[in-house]
Amino acid sequence: QEQVVESGGGLVEPGGSLTLSCTGSPRIFNIMTMVAWYRQVPGKQRELVARAAFSGFTTVADSVKGRFTISRDNYKATAYLQMNRLEPEDTAVYYCNTDPPFDTDWGQGTQVTVSA
Repeated sequence: QEQVVESGGGLVEPGGSLTLSCTGSPRIFNIMTMVAWYRQVPGKQRELVARAAFSGFTTVADSVKGRFTISRDNYKATAYLQMNRLEPEDTAVYYCNTDPPFDTDWGQGTQVTVSA
């Protein structure tokens, strides 16, 4: 049984925007967890993109700083990743989990493709 479900990916032109959503179980969304977005390109390791604490504290990777914003709605057990000024290098499958991740709780991810 998947613990998270990601959605919102798609094909977008460079400079465009997308908002990803992730719904999860109480194991993922609780006061103790940092909910996180990761991304992975075939042949490369999964990369931590952004994370958000229950309190609202957030961090983002240097590669997306100023362009991506993470947020979480604790009542809805949902996390969001607002992605602006997308670049071809942002093309990847995006996943939601915690930081550090529960290895058994990876969802299917959502594909983001940035291309003209």
